Amino acid sequence: MKQAACILFLVMLAGGLNVSAQKKTIAQRVDSVLRLMTLEEKVGQMNQYNGDWEATGPITKDGDKQNQIRRGMLGSMLNVTGVEHTRQLQQMAMQSRLKIPLLFGQDIIHGYRTTFPIPLAEAASWDIETIRQSARVAGKEAAAAGVHWTFAPMVDIARDPRWGRVMEGAGEDPYLGSLIAAARVKGFQGRHLGDTDAVMACAKHFAAYGAAIGGRDYNSVDMSLRSLWEYYLPPFKAALDAGAATFMNSFNDLNGIPATANSYLLRGVLKGKWKFKGFVVSDWGSVGEMINHGYVKDNYEAARAAAIAGCDMDMESRSYIKNLVTLVKVGKVPLTVVDEAVRRILTKKFEMGLFDDPFRYCNDARAAKEWDNPANLATAKKMAEKSIVLLKNAGGLLPLSRTTKTIALIGPFIKAVRDNLGFWSYEWPDDSSRIVTTWAGVSKKVGDGTTLLYARGCGVTDSSRAGFAGALAAAQNADVVVMQVGEARDMSGEAKSRSSIRLPAVQEDLIKAIQATGKPIVVMINAGRPLIFNWVADNVGAILYTWWLGTTAGDAIADVLFGDYNPSGHLPMSFPRAEGQIPVYYNHFSTGRPAKNDSDLYYVSAYTDLPNDPKFPFGFGLSYTNFSYSDIRLSSAVLRPDQSITATVTVTNTGKMDGEETVQLYIRDLVGSVVRPVRELKGFQQVSLRRGEKKTVSFTIKPDDLRFYNDKLEYKFEPGDFRLYIGGNSRDVREAAFLLKAD
Repeated sequence: MKQAACILFLVMLAGGLNVSAQKKTIAQRVDSVLRLMTLEEKVGQMNQYNGDWEATGPITKDGDKQNQIRRGMLGSMLNVTGVEHTRQLQQMAMQSRLKIPLLFGQDIIHGYRTTFPIPLAEAASWDIETIRQSARVAGKEAAAAGVHWTFAPMVDIARDPRWGRVMEGAGEDPYLGSLIAAARVKGFQGRHLGDTDAVMACAKHFAAYGAAIGGRDYNSVDMSLRSLWEYYLPPFKAALDAGAATFMNSFNDLNGIPATANSYLLRGVLKGKWKFKGFVVSDWGSVGEMINHGYVKDNYEAARAAAIAGCDMDMESRSYIKNLVTLVKVGKVPLTVVDEAVRRILTKKFEMGLFDDPFRYCNDARAAKEWDNPANLATAKKMAEKSIVLLKNAGGLLPLSRTTKTIALIGPFIKAVRDNLGFWSYEWPDDSSRIVTTWAGVSKKVGDGTTLLYARGCGVTDSSRAGFAGALAAAQNADVVVMQVGEARDMSGEAKSRSSIRLPAVQEDLIKAIQATGKPIVVMINAGRPLIFNWVADNVGAILYTWWLGTTAGDAIADVLFGDYNPSGHLPMSFPRAEGQIPVYYNHFSTGRPAKNDSDLYYVSAYTDLPNDPKFPFGFGLSYTNFSYSDIRLSSAVLRPDQSITATVTVTNTGKMDGEETVQLYIRDLVGSVVRPVRELKGFQQVSLRRGEKKTVSFTIKPDDLRFYNDKLEYKFEPGDFRLYIGGNSRDVREAAFLLKAD
């Protein structure tokens, strides 16, 4: 009788029928639920299964899955979207004893119905507000489809473009990466959790996944704790400070301990030092995969290690659901560990409002409103335009004139459709009619006086040259040639590491053949990572790096080609000259024998067959106009601990078009108790300048901006001499000096 009364009280509490219950804090309501749960039900909340519908991940069929939902043995599902599907499964959860709602998670990486540029492309915009808007649209569309939780943003710092998952992140720099991490969290989560247009964000992959040895996905990571804190943890801290509801473990081991069972990361840093209040989910199967690591012998030990370390939810390995109850009963996992994990999970369900209305995100009218929403598509086009990076424009070949009589559009991606989506994206039955191809975008842009010729030329990965003749004929009959080459959408992404990151197959040979016609050539490169294309960079007239731009790709590309949008993107990663340079990144240390220049080769840190510098440096990006920088003016040459100094430059648009420049601030600490990087990004500002216009750009530098982790992992600044650099990329800068005094 007492148990029945308790259950009745809980139902009233969960359904919002008891006014006094609603006045309780979320913590009190969580405790009320927790007290009524059996151990088996608690472990069920720590269990996540994949849905049976194809989405962005593998499919797993489980005949007992629905029964487990009805018995309250499941806390969350992933790859379940759409009002119909989410409502159906939530109704099953409402048949369970305690009626605890399910959380529906999904990989909404760069859009749901509206696909935005891949995250690395968005990072090339350096436009933090537009990136936030991109995530805001993705969050609204996903929430309208019944999704509560996105497994994004990925905030891993990556210095190795062989790693396929660079496409998911923000590149190589912790400062830029931290700003983008926070923007994406705020975009996904909106004003606050519980709004029906918000989804929970998930900062991943914790931690250091982007430093996988050899750029090989899922591989080990071995690094000093100082490097971990200096470069790889800051974006996670920024995501946490922005309010990220959840974190996800990474697949890698870090210094010999799998991240899924790494107590230092989870309990020491995340839940301890940083006081994270959300919950941690494993990556797909990573709890059970610790057996392959050689860290545990079976799923029983895996469940124990992960739970004790602080992993709150097991995604798809079935280790918790099969073993945790026994582990608690025999005393190998304290009940308090389970209770803490469940409390964190239930708290998020309450914050999302699911106990008050389990179906609040299953709304057909809201879903219809977000489906093909014109405002969302406009935001996607804006984001796509800002993501494009102009790498070369010899002789002002771009922008193209609308009066050009004949344009040849050549390459395997000119008429590509779904390739424009890039990896980690949804496919919809009507994609062929809604995704804007380059051919369609250019066709809409030119007038009746312009003839467009088309030739595919070659495939993406095959070695056939059968299409070369048709491509050459098109080029010879054109006034200008626009070529679109690169990677297929599934060549960058998870499990897509490549030892060679050159243009695939015969694509470069096709470019060489077209170049031999003597026609002016614009090459556009679609990719999910930095590629190596030295011959193209050295020989063709103009190069646009167009990444994978999403649903509105063709319209954005056409706007840039014809000058309706002046490209303003800047690289978020260094582009290597050869795989032998990798990893190559701008914020490296000097050595005891630094090379003075590219011809300084003997008994210095240099290659004998290759310059040290990348082909295109971090922060690089051209415009159809030109910008000049004045010398730097410092408000003072001395900085004291309780003061700040201001660095000012005048930036002038010296070209013939209006344009936008990203003015970048770098600093070097010349002498430290540990060696410091040759450059560190410390700030940037985007300024729009009409042709002939000049603007003053100022940066304020405080001692706190000069902090770093010393050999004792103390985060502090040290007095001494500094260099300050301002320019349009990490290489081409103006320089000034200042002194940081101790008092």
